[in-house]
Amino acid sequence: MSERQIILDRFRERLTEMLAADPQSHSAFAREAGIDRSTLSQLLSHQNRRLPRVETLASISRATGASVDWLLGMSNDGPARTDIVREELSLARGELTPFDQSLITWYSESTGQKVRYVPASLPDLLKTEPVIRHEFTRFASIYAEQRIETAEAPLDMARAPGSDVECCSSIQMLEGFARGQGSWASLDHRHRVDQLDTMIELTEELYPTLRWFLYDSRQRYAGAVTIFGLSRAVVYLGQLHLVLTNENHIVSFVEQFDDLVRAAIVQPPDVPALLRRLRVEVA
Repeated sequence: MSERQIILDRFRERLTEMLAADPQSHSAFAREAGIDRSTLSQLLSHQNRRLPRVETLASISRATGASVDWLLGMSNDGPARTDIVREELSLARGELTPFDQSLITWYSESTGQKVRYVPASLPDLLKTEPVIRHEFTRFASIYAEQRIETAEAPLDMARAPGSDVECCSSIQMLEGFARGQGSWASLDHRHRVDQLDTMIELTEELYPTLRWFLYDSRQRYAGAVTIFGLSRAVVYLGQLHLVLTNENHIVSFVEQFDDLVRAAIVQPPDVPALLRRLRVEVA
C-alpha cells in the first residue's frame, strides 16, 4: 500500500471517529466545518482516492479542534474536543433523552472493553427500581423511567463475554445508604434491604467481570465519571455532563481512577461479605 493511501485511510478513519462521537448530524457537522455536505460524503467514501484539499483540512481542524497532523495520522494526540451536554426533559415518560440514548450506545460499543466507573451514589448497574425512583422522583427534568431503562445498559454490558468493569465508591457512601442516612432517610427500610440483597447477588454473579473497590472518602475524593476504554470519558456535574474524547485527557482520568483502586480499603472479593454484614446490621 502506498504512503498516500495510508494517509487517506487514516484520515477517513479519524474523520469517521469524530463524526461518531459528535451528537449532531453529518449535515450540521458539514455546516460547522464550512464544507459542502457532498464534500463530506466524498471524504468518507471508501471509493474516494483523493486527499482533502488544504482548505478543507484547515476548516475541519478549526471546527473540531483536531490538529491537521492528527487528522492525517501524523500525530496520536487526539482532537481536544469537549462537549457539554445538558439534561433535557423528555416529552413523554417512555421517551429517552438524547443523552440517555448516547449513554446506552456508548455502553453497547464498550462490550468487550474496559469501563471504569465512579458513581455519584450506588452503581447504576446494581440499583433496584425502587431506589432509582427514590433518587429521581424529586427531579422535574428527569423521569425515573428514563434512568431505569438506562441502567440496564451497563448491566447488559457487564454480562457480555469479554467485558471488564471496574467501579470505585466510598465505603462511607455505602454505609450511609444501608443505615438510611442523609438523602436515604426517606427510603423505605424494606427497599434498602432489598437493594442490599440485590447488590450481594450481583456482585457475586458478575465477579470478576465487575470489580467494585471501596475507598475511604476521608483519604481520597473523586467526582462522578465513567471512562469508556480510551475513547471517551463522561464527567457528571449535576444536570450537566462533560464528554471528553481527547486521549490525553482520558488518560488523566484513568490515572486518577487507578489511584482510587490502589487506595481501596475493601477489595472486590470482600464486598459481598461487607454487604452481608450491613444487611444483618440494618435488618
